[in-house]
Amino acid sequence: MDTHSQADCKLIHAGDAYRGKQGFNYFPGVTSETAGARSLCMHLIHVPPGAKAKAHRHDSHETTIYVLTGQVKMWYGERLEKCMECRPGDFLYIPAGMPHLPMNMSE
Repeated sequence: MDTHSQADCKLIHAGDAYRGKQGFNYFPGVTSETAGARSLCMHLIHVPPGAKAKAHRHDSHETTIYVLTGQVKMWYGERLEKCMECRPGDFLYIPAGMPHLPMNMSE
């Protein structure tokens, strides 16, 4: 039987923030824990101006980012040798297993 037909829609209500591994506050989003997602993760996160994450990768899920405000620069690749800049309204896709390091370039 197709496992997709057994899945159901989920509503994730707004809720309290929690401190994530990168040191930022995360708000409830679509994850395996909240929605049963198998390879997608999307949170609402506030990255203060000038703040950056540690270089990391998510081996078990893809990540998508939508920039609301500010300017984000992200280094990615096995040695973080590539870089892209994102502005408000941009979507960013990060495949599972891709090393990346995002930073809020806003002042």
